[in-house]
Amino acid sequence: MSRYVILAAGGTGGHLFPAEALAREFLKRGRPVALITDRRGGNFPVSGVETFRIPAGQFGAGLLAKLRGVYDLARGFMAASRLLRRLNPGAVVGFGGYPSMPTMLAAQQLGMATIIHEQNAVLGRANAMLAPRVDRIATHFATAEGLAGRLRDKISPTGNPVRPAISVLRETPYVPPNAEGAFRILVIGGSQGARILSAVVPDALLSLSPALLARIELSQQARPEDLDAVAARYASAGLKAEVKRFFDDMPQRLGGAHLVIGRAGGSTTAELTVAGRPAILVPYAAAIADEQTANARNLVAGGAAWLLTEAEFTAPALAALVERLASSPELLAVAAAAALSMGEPDAAMRLADLVERVERERAA
Repeated sequence: MSRYVILAAGGTGGHLFPAEALAREFLKRGRPVALITDRRGGNFPVSGVETFRIPAGQFGAGLLAKLRGVYDLARGFMAASRLLRRLNPGAVVGFGGYPSMPTMLAAQQLGMATIIHEQNAVLGRANAMLAPRVDRIATHFATAEGLAGRLRDKISPTGNPVRPAISVLRETPYVPPNAEGAFRILVIGGSQGARILSAVVPDALLSLSPALLARIELSQQARPEDLDAVAARYASAGLKAEVKRFFDDMPQRLGGAHLVIGRAGGSTTAELTVAGRPAILVPYAAAIADEQTANARNLVAGGAAWLLTEAEFTAPALAALVERLASSPELLAVAAAAALSMGEPDAAMRLADLVERVERERAA
């Protein structure tokens, strides 16, 4: 029987979405797959994948928080070691974030083949700690800031795996809005929503010209505490809008969007480029390494998106940009084509190939 491939990922979409795509690829190849995650891992949406939850350290501010983080990391390390000995995987793949660390450290200690995947254009702190001892470093972009010296020799650009429902959007050509028809806007804030989008987007859209406002069909993701207030503002202005915490049909909404407004996480930027959809990106300013700004700049440099920092993301600035794009649909079409050219629809296959190549090298 084929040996297990173990995936180590935290509970947020940015880590779980690429893990989900890789799991599906390995299942197609007849490989058994297991996921080791933390308590936030939720229900993994791939049948046939065993899911195990272990403690994972969160290294917060203050001495007590750090000590608690070390304690939880040690507990997770022991639990992961027991699991890995029992499952005896051919390889262990980490997707970053502190919840991946106990499993990856245990795999390294046991001498197993290890690969980390970096979704962002800046190497995350957990991956930076793991990188010196892993076999290979798969990257979303051509490289990632923080990979220098000998670590560069470990880089294998694979792209960032996306869900199959996103990959098929490449078969749906982008059709720019016409002057009389609907202008469909999708507002997304990552798996957790984004408070700044709920604060700024309504003010911006409701200040648009009446003719454009009448054309807008809006889908907006918002945090639970913001849902009612945001929906009420749109309803009072007669704007056609759906405001939800999470859209079960996100791939369909992305495929139908003329313009996306959202954060610039690794999974979001990968999905935009695979689908070939233009976007206004608002990087999360509090990110430790400002990785979302680096992600966004990659898309902007390729002509696929427009970047507004949080400081620049005001209602007047957003309204002016939306008005300009709506009145010049050719700009949207050019950005959509540029995004499509940057997409890596076979990223899951390329990452799986890399994992199996490392396994063969280890066995030789």
